[in-house]
Amino acid sequence: MSEEPDDVVRRERFSGGPARGFLSSLAADERIFRADLQVDRAHVVMLAEQGIIDESTAGQILAALDAVEEAGHGALPDGEDVHAAIETAVIDRIGDAGGKMHTARSRNDEVATCLRHRLRADIVELAEAVLAFRKALAEVAEAHTDTVMPGLTHLQPAQPTTVAHHLLSYESALARDTERLLAAFDRTNRSPLGAAAFAGTTFDIDRERTAALLGFESVIENAMDAASARDFLTETTAATATLATTLSGLAEDLILFANKGYVDLDDDYASTSSIMPQKKNPDTLELVRASAGDTAAGLNGLLTTLKGLPRAYNRDLQRAHDHAFDAVDAVTEATEVAAGAVATADWNADALAAAAGEGFSTATGVADLLAAGGLPFRTAHEIVARAAEGSETADLAAIEAAAAETLDESLDTYVEREVLAAALDPVESVASRDSHGGPAPEVVEAALDRAAGDAAEAETALDARRQALADAEIRLATEVDGYV
Repeated sequence: MSEEPDDVVRRERFSGGPARGFLSSLAADERIFRADLQVDRAHVVMLAEQGIIDESTAGQILAALDAVEEAGHGALPDGEDVHAAIETAVIDRIGDAGGKMHTARSRNDEVATCLRHRLRADIVELAEAVLAFRKALAEVAEAHTDTVMPGLTHLQPAQPTTVAHHLLSYESALARDTERLLAAFDRTNRSPLGAAAFAGTTFDIDRERTAALLGFESVIENAMDAASARDFLTETTAATATLATTLSGLAEDLILFANKGYVDLDDDYASTSSIMPQKKNPDTLELVRASAGDTAAGLNGLLTTLKGLPRAYNRDLQRAHDHAFDAVDAVTEATEVAAGAVATADWNADALAAAAGEGFSTATGVADLLAAGGLPFRTAHEIVARAAEGSETADLAAIEAAAAETLDESLDTYVEREVLAAALDPVESVASRDSHGGPAPEVVEAALDRAAGDAAEAETALDARRQALADAEIRLATEVDGYV
């Protein structure tokens, strides 16, 4: 997308040559075809309201735009981009009067507006997918508040936890991802229209009016910034890449757990080998995991494209927005697939319980218990470390033997044998970790309530934004109907 309209304005000059196809973005612009039509409509309505064009001409242009939309992107004449092709199609239908639709604007502010118009809708769709995933995580967590499992650090047994606590760790991360997407929406939802090439226009336009007709919350005041800024693409792609990283971590966990027999993925989210019939591969989750690489690459490509561009418009910008759109598309699909995989998976409670105590995973709880009895934590740590040497599952006898080597007094001075024995049980260990945010079932149940409240607030916020866009569609259609 370039600075001036296409052949309808260029005429003979610059209308051909070997670089013609290289310059064209018409095929890729199909994504913003309808956004451009909406921007055209709002601009024409405003021109008529301001007396810049007469109502009859406005009606002809708006009717022609309806016809162009009905014919579809594929029926557009050849052109350098969708904006010029639509203008050409309008002129083909109603004659030279169609050229008045481009009064008081440039393709610079036009394309910037179209990109924001389309991207904000895509952000809403992605946020909806994230909220649905959060709901799926919470529902599975609610069914597994008592299902103990091994918690890992460095992929080694660390401390027992529960399936619910583990899944809610991702719900919590997705809540922040939701916040980032909503913030990106709000900064995307500002109108550049009326900035023209970068220095505004001599016509008496009403930028606030077109912003309102298109459902934008406000205008970007500085015309040079409005026409050239693409930081809304960067912010959205960064939020999407962060979300993809969250998804990738969860996918990796499920792949690992499936390998160990802790979870069985539904057949709809797995596949088999072309040669090994016994295989059940977590292919969908591997692709979810890979989406983080694609999205990070897109963010890097976008930042590299934008780095060092002088104000105001440069043709490099034609290649910028695909990075954002590709990232949103890929991660929306990955989010939906990950949600489905989690919602339909079967957790093997017996296998998880058996693994929960492996590697003396209750060691920290035992050390905490000794410290709570008055022993310095570092001394308690040393005793438990000795007990764990050479043993996958340290027992009470091993702890007492290690204490005898370390202390000058009986271990009973600090803790009763029955209490110590209970601390070695993964279920009891989990139940004892009842600090805020811990895995104890009653704490997790409270966390589920908070998660539900947070998700409801986010849904309300998203609904408000979605409704504002829908209201703008109706408002613009009503105004157009008054001319057509």
